[in-house]
Amino acid sequence: MLSREAKSQNILLSYIKDRRKWLLLSTAWALLLGVIYQLYNLSWEPFFYGLVICLAVGLLAAALDGYHYWSRHKRLLRMGREVEQGPPDFPAPRNQQEADYICLLKKVWEEKENCIAKAKWERRESLDYYTLWAHQVKTPIAAMRLILQGQDTQMSRDLQAELFKTEQYVEMALSYVRLGSSSTDYVFRKYPLDDLVRQAVRKYASLFIQKKIKLDLRSLDGQVVTDEKWLVFALGQVLSNALKYTNKGSICIYFEPEKGLVIEDTGIGIAPEDLPRIWEKGFTGYNGRMDKQATGIGLYLCKRVLENLSHTIQVESRLGEGTKVYIGL
Repeated sequence: MLSREAKSQNILLSYIKDRRKWLLLSTAWALLLGVIYQLYNLSWEPFFYGLVICLAVGLLAAALDGYHYWSRHKRLLRMGREVEQGPPDFPAPRNQQEADYICLLKKVWEEKENCIAKAKWERRESLDYYTLWAHQVKTPIAAMRLILQGQDTQMSRDLQAELFKTEQYVEMALSYVRLGSSSTDYVFRKYPLDDLVRQAVRKYASLFIQKKIKLDLRSLDGQVVTDEKWLVFALGQVLSNALKYTNKGSICIYFEPEKGLVIEDTGIGIAPEDLPRIWEKGFTGYNGRMDKQATGIGLYLCKRVLENLSHTIQVESRLGEGTKVYIGL
């Protein structure tokens, strides 16, 4: 940040540069007049007397002009800070060129407002479409689940597992669209942490059973101020990743006072070069290249949701040894 004195010097230099043509012209006229006095061998007294008067008047005019220059500069800076609140109140143009620039800026402003309104309308239409699609697709999913509940074969269990994945992808798609919406449905209250974690665990209970992964859920005393639906969604994304990349062993959930909620697995881990980029949208990394169905959206959504809830998330991992996810609440 520039100091106040440095800013003043920058404005002064900018003013001199902007008025350099008039300064050079005035100097040239004074020199020309001095040459004429010299050629005609006239007395220098009236020359210096007139020069002093011109300098005094010029300094007064420069002071007034500089004040107006500074005022317009401050007004334009204020307009730049307030531009998001509405159309700027442009200063009155001093000449035709400034009037042309202001007219151009007003047209650009109007075009920007039209583009924003169009983008908002298109996004609202997109959100309505995906919301409708998500609700409609749940009907055949529920029907398939009812059909499979009456059967108890290996094929039916496999189909139920794939059906569960389909439901999660539908929920992820809807959450992805809702996160970009200007309106939110957050409801912040105080919730028991143990209840929220158990909600997420119950959702993935069938996958724990199918993959024969042991769950070590330790006591989680205490409460957290958050939005129930969105935090459970974020916890579900972390559990989904842990189950996806853990083929044997266990998943342990516990609380550390200094780091928050910890979800630890004994899976394949994350490559060191991938760790800094796991939050990027669409990044799948080494594990994603092995798992061709990875989308690279889950952790991206998880981080965005937790940031919106004023929570934090960090990951520690060793390739081949497992992963620890810390959620600061």
